[in-house]
Amino acid sequence: MTSLSVVPSPAKLVRAFFRAIPAAVALATFVHLARGGFRGLNTLGWTEAALVMGLLIGIGMAAWRRAMRSSVGAVIDLRDDLELGGGLISAAFIVVAIGGGELFPIVYLLMAFLVAFLPRNAGMTLLGVTLVYDGLVTLGGTVVNVTGFLTHTLFLALFAGLYHLVLSARMAVAKRAESDAVQKRIREVEERARTFRLVSSGTQDSFSGMNSDEKWLVASVKEIEGAVHAALEIAETGLRTDTCAAFLLTSDDRSLKLYDCRSGSERVQREKFNAGEGIIGGVLKRRAPVRMNSPQGLKGVTYYEGGGPTVQALLAVPILEGSGLVRGVLVADKLKNEPFTDQDEKMLTTIAGEVLRSIEVERVMSYIRKTRDEKDRFFRAIEELNRAGSPDQVFVAVLEATRQLAGLDFCAVTLVSEQDGKRMHRVARMTGVTAQGKALEGQTFQDNNGLVANVVRYGAPLPGRDIKAMDRQVIFDEETQVRGLGALKIFPLVAGDRILGTLVAGSRKKAAFEQDVLRMIEVIAIQAAQAVLRAQLYEQMERMATTDGLTGLLNHRTFQSRADDILAQARRYNRKCSIMLTDVDHFKNVNDTYGHPTGDQVLKGVARIIKTLARDTDVVARYGGEEFVMVMPETDVQGAKIIAERIREAVMAEVFQTEMGPLRITMSLGIATFPDNAMEKQQMIDLADQCLYHSKRNGRNQSVTVAQMQGGRKLQAVAE
Repeated sequence: MTSLSVVPSPAKLVRAFFRAIPAAVALATFVHLARGGFRGLNTLGWTEAALVMGLLIGIGMAAWRRAMRSSVGAVIDLRDDLELGGGLISAAFIVVAIGGGELFPIVYLLMAFLVAFLPRNAGMTLLGVTLVYDGLVTLGGTVVNVTGFLTHTLFLALFAGLYHLVLSARMAVAKRAESDAVQKRIREVEERARTFRLVSSGTQDSFSGMNSDEKWLVASVKEIEGAVHAALEIAETGLRTDTCAAFLLTSDDRSLKLYDCRSGSERVQREKFNAGEGIIGGVLKRRAPVRMNSPQGLKGVTYYEGGGPTVQALLAVPILEGSGLVRGVLVADKLKNEPFTDQDEKMLTTIAGEVLRSIEVERVMSYIRKTRDEKDRFFRAIEELNRAGSPDQVFVAVLEATRQLAGLDFCAVTLVSEQDGKRMHRVARMTGVTAQGKALEGQTFQDNNGLVANVVRYGAPLPGRDIKAMDRQVIFDEETQVRGLGALKIFPLVAGDRILGTLVAGSRKKAAFEQDVLRMIEVIAIQAAQAVLRAQLYEQMERMATTDGLTGLLNHRTFQSRADDILAQARRYNRKCSIMLTDVDHFKNVNDTYGHPTGDQVLKGVARIIKTLARDTDVVARYGGEEFVMVMPETDVQGAKIIAERIREAVMAEVFQTEMGPLRITMSLGIATFPDNAMEKQQMIDLADQCLYHSKRNGRNQSVTVAQMQGGRKLQAVAE
């Protein structure tokens, strides 16, 4: 029989050798101290120096090993703790041996430190090591000092014991503080719930001890907080405010308290303040929006603490229920004298309505929580809607939520819009249909007498009663039939004073829509409308941030970002990429002769031509003034030249009709290509710009590449 033996690799032997250094040096120091070493500065020699150097290296290696293991999340074991602690204890005893017994308190302090920051088993082991160490030094020398050893033992044990007592007390205090903080948070949530009217303001019931109620209450308040925060973000971005804040009336309706704000100032009132004073008080009394501005600063701004900023423009709208009851006020201000417009007021009023409706949704939720399973499904549905960031995500979330809540067989979401002054409906998303029915998604139909159109027209759920001949009902239009339904209900998607579309719910069961189910779907429809509006507002703000307002092309900032991405892809995959800069020839003369409105018309027409002739992968942007830029991925100089010539010829052929007669224009274009001409984006832009102006200096109405520009310069130099 042949036996196999495993021989450790050289790397493992080296690691084991270095790992043994801290323990070996600490043990050697113990032995040397026990034999009378380090007894004063005059006794130090090469042996002591070597031990001190080795001890410092060992402590450094042990500390480095702990740091490395901690950085990667590895478990620090007992050996790691003992290696570091043993080295530190050895160093402390060396200091005591050299300096005398008066320095022994250093050992006490070190032991307190080790017991405080190391696990209990490591701390107790090091305490035992220290006692053994002290015993060897104190009792093993020529002079036996039993009293000193017992004193050291007593104080070492006292320091360790006191630490545990102090630590236990601190943990108890921390737990008590944590419990108090939790109870305080629950009381704050209760107060906010009363502010939102989720619970009666006079209720004496406490939520403490009622885990399910606490969870519901916190979830409800969080839903409102999320909706209000999102609304304030939209208002801040859209109105360009310095402070945008929501103040809600407390449960006694006497004070206002900040609910949420977006502000660059730290002086916004965080505590309650009188609801009847200042500009805010006037808004609450009049129940109407207020717009004010003054270059000297407005008086009566009570929502800042003393020393707050000087407000020069302010817009405040009340948060009103349908019954006219005031719930709070939404405030937007600017520190510059930039008056708010009618459009700004309309936007903030819409957002105030959303704040109120987010609270109303939660009030309805308080009613349906009596059914535990339905409540859980409902909360999950609301979460999905609040997480939805785009209209498509909202459609998926609302259909899934509605289907699960009511066990429905058919659901659809429609949207309504105005086209050429006529109302048009679009089937945005459907579920519970065949592949043929799924093809209806995205289809539009004109306003008619169908149920969907009537729900939008009247803003009320339909049908009002059971329908016997369900298969003959027109839900969308005459060409679209939905068969096999026993019950149907269509809800309007209402956001403020706008109806965005409908939520269509159908079931094969005739008795599918009980009152509670209808109420839940109605709430889902309300929340869905807010989610759709929110998504549309975000898309609108994103478009405003990324596109040029006049031409509809990407703006300069977005072009820079997109160009970076395209060039990074070209560099990574070693592909060609071209940049083309264009400029309208004699555009100043167009503005001076025909007027700026005609100039804008020309820019729009040029933008339309470039966008039409660009490929789907090309990025077209307005670079500034009458300049446009196009980034063409995977395009060499020949391909870019062909595209540039098509654009130039199309612009030259375009006839702009003006009050002073027909107008024709031409364009000059410059082209640079990666990596033939340059490797960096700015270099390519500079080269394309030089080509553009070479075109202008040499007759205009032409496209010029870098090679053509350089060739022209050489010819000019030869001629000179």
